[in-house]
Amino acid sequence: MTISPTDQKWSAKSYVENAGFVSDLSEDVVRLLAPQPGEKILDLGCGDGRLTEQLIDVGCDVVAIDASADMVASCKDKHIDAYVADGQNFELNQKFDATFSNAALHWMPDYDGVIKSVSNHLNQGGRFVAEFGGFANIAAIVTALSAAANKFDGDAALACPWFFPTEEFYALALEKHGFEVVTMERVSRITPLPTGIKGWLSVFRPSFFEQFDQEIQQDVLDYVVQLLEPSLQDEQGNWWADYARLRFYAKKS
Repeated sequence: MTISPTDQKWSAKSYVENAGFVSDLSEDVVRLLAPQPGEKILDLGCGDGRLTEQLIDVGCDVVAIDASADMVASCKDKHIDAYVADGQNFELNQKFDATFSNAALHWMPDYDGVIKSVSNHLNQGGRFVAEFGGFANIAAIVTALSAAANKFDGDAALACPWFFPTEEFYALALEKHGFEVVTMERVSRITPLPTGIKGWLSVFRPSFFEQFDQEIQQDVLDYVVQLLEPSLQDEQGNWWADYARLRFYAKKS
């Protein structure tokens, strides 16, 4: 079976059940955005809309986009003005005071396309505030998946479809497109997984396991879990993810 590394299936229901912590841990980046009543904000990679609702509750006029039709449908159920769009190349007939993004930019390998599209939709002096996976994010998980691909004759490219840059690299990319980087930091954050590593993998890497014949998919999963137990499972059986995030504030100059 041939699967593109960037293919990703999303279920809003499964995301809430197994990855709700992503929105729960967004307090710092929302504080950095400092949304104000009346501001027009674009939520880039809005997911199920939980953070979008927070911005609306502040009094912001928010438009949300996501590549997943299921996620956008979840937003529309919440009466959010949401659209299916590719964050790497989108066109909206309006401009914004700010673009906000949480846990989405690492799914968009065409970082130049992202930054250019954001810049095209910001008012002069508008801000781009985001948090996403940075260099060495989930390194243990990627290594375990790569090892499983090698052992079971799979495609190792499916182990890491993400874009995890250093802060220096991404700052230069922003500056290239006319942004002034106000703050840029890499934050190491060991993160609890309420439904364990299997729940995490079911949301974020289903296509990795689907490349294998159905008869061995469980064997592959068991092997990945076995490799990760020494580093990501504590003495009480709780699972953690080795997250490293980039959080930045850039201004269109």
